[in-house]
Amino acid sequence: MDPEISILYCSPTPQGIPQRKVHAQLSPLYQRRRLPPPLEERIILDWEERQRKQPWVFNGAKFRLHSVLPDGDARDEDPAEQNGEKVNKISTENEGGNGGRENGATLDEGGGLTLHLALTCYRDFLGTNWSGEASVLQEKGGQEFGDTQAYLAQPLGVGAALQCKDGHFVMLRRSHKVGEAAGQLDVPGGHPEPKAVAPNIPEEELSLEVLKPELVNLPVSTLSEPLLLGIACNHISAGRPSAEFYVRCSLTSEEVKERYLQGGPEASESTEIIFLEKKDLLSIENSEIWKELCPSAKGCMKLYLMVREQRS
Repeated sequence: MDPEISILYCSPTPQGIPQRKVHAQLSPLYQRRRLPPPLEERIILDWEERQRKQPWVFNGAKFRLHSVLPDGDARDEDPAEQNGEKVNKISTENEGGNGGRENGATLDEGGGLTLHLALTCYRDFLGTNWSGEASVLQEKGGQEFGDTQAYLAQPLGVGAALQCKDGHFVMLRRSHKVGEAAGQLDVPGGHPEPKAVAPNIPEEELSLEVLKPELVNLPVSTLSEPLLLGIACNHISAGRPSAEFYVRCSLTSEEVKERYLQGGPEASESTEIIFLEKKDLLSIENSEIWKELCPSAKGCMKLYLMVREQRS
């Protein structure tokens, strides 16, 4: 396994998990632990300093992934107990040796998944996962709570192995202006935005109460039905998780390129679109392209290959 990534969870079926079987449970029990003074205050001060130097940055709300719970694994337990050791918590030590399922968790062919989520933000991500003290915070969380990620923001990213009508897969070259993985190849994706669930609520007023913490279907792409491949952890960002999907596109690669070149709201985040043939993707781990992939893209490609192997 590439040291930049690990697999928290991998679909137990060769088709991936359909949308109707992926749920999200929002609860304050899954929030990041607040750091003792003056460490928590330092996050705010560092953010204010960043805004003075880079006035264009803003503190967007994100979903925080605390853990995952496969269907059939203690679904009826009290959430407070789930906050402990009985669910698949994110761990920097999990290398996916049992298919990415910790504690020997098993699923039948019809199994689904619940994501345990809370709210976090870009400011807290920079002050924890992306800070120079991330490893110290992980050690502190492990010692105090038995959870190395307890003090980290852990914003949940989203990526997709996006396959065009002609069989090509889409990759994007990240801009050198972005803060993370600048210049590297990535898969289409981003972060699921809480504001999409409550579009009429100002971002600074978003809370778990506004978002109604209950089991809901996971919002996903409007292309083909997204199939969840699994969840990968990016260790360059202290184990930040990303849900990776397989999505088919009804457009050819040439049509996708034409639309990409037209630009859009986030056009500045990438500089180039690249297409891989399926045969090249199947051997990507042993190719020169693998060295160009950012950790999130590596996690997506690794999960795609792991799920595909189940078909043989």
